[in-house]
Amino acid sequence: MTPDVRPLVAGNWKMNGMRASLDQIKTIAEGVRPPLADKVEALICPPATLLYVATALCTDSPLAIGAQDCHQNPSGAHTGDISAEMIADCFGTYVIVGHSERRTDHAETDHLVRVKAEAAFAAGLTAIICIGETADERRTGQALDVIKRQLSASVPGGTAESTVIAYEPIWAIGTGVTPTSGDVEKAHAFMRAELVARFGDEGRKMRLLYGGSVKPGNAHELMGIANVDGALIGGASLKAADFLAIYRAYEALLA
Repeated sequence: MTPDVRPLVAGNWKMNGMRASLDQIKTIAEGVRPPLADKVEALICPPATLLYVATALCTDSPLAIGAQDCHQNPSGAHTGDISAEMIADCFGTYVIVGHSERRTDHAETDHLVRVKAEAAFAAGLTAIICIGETADERRTGQALDVIKRQLSASVPGGTAESTVIAYEPIWAIGTGVTPTSGDVEKAHAFMRAELVARFGDEGRKMRLLYGGSVKPGNAHELMGIANVDGALIGGASLKAADFLAIYRAYEALLA
């Protein structure tokens, strides 16, 4: 954790979730309550088809709702895309940009991720900017070089309020394999130093999330690591019980 930084526990549902899944969001919303909600923020990013209804379900809850991607333009002839303005119009407050699955499946570049983040800022959204190395890059000792490049090229000038960085080692996403605490601590310390060098005090306050096979069983250990200010959770966020168990790991950490 980082002193004086409010953690964020975020769920990325990816291409999962039908109308029946809204019951899980309702249960999560009911479980995100003070006093823990005053100290730790919770967020679910469902597919775009559920975005508006999900925000309606959360009007009486501190649970935030966001989207999984946005186009870099506010409108136009871009079939199948959604803009940051559209997300905001549905009362979403966050958007994930640059997830490794977008970078890989849709050939998104660091530059495109950067302009998407800028579009999020312009619409009043907080951007969760994802970075992380592949297994080959890690094996050949390039992990920190990749992190440095992606931070430099994908993160525009922003504030701690509008910018969240999510470190997701690609080789750990959905594999059940989790880096050691030392590996995570090293990566997050490196990111913090890079952000402070570039943004000064704002870089000290930017939230750094860890993502990659985060589960109820390892949440307490991972969330307690220095400079880890929360988690970006994939599969475990689809079930309310699992997401809330990860979220509530902070009850002991902040006691």
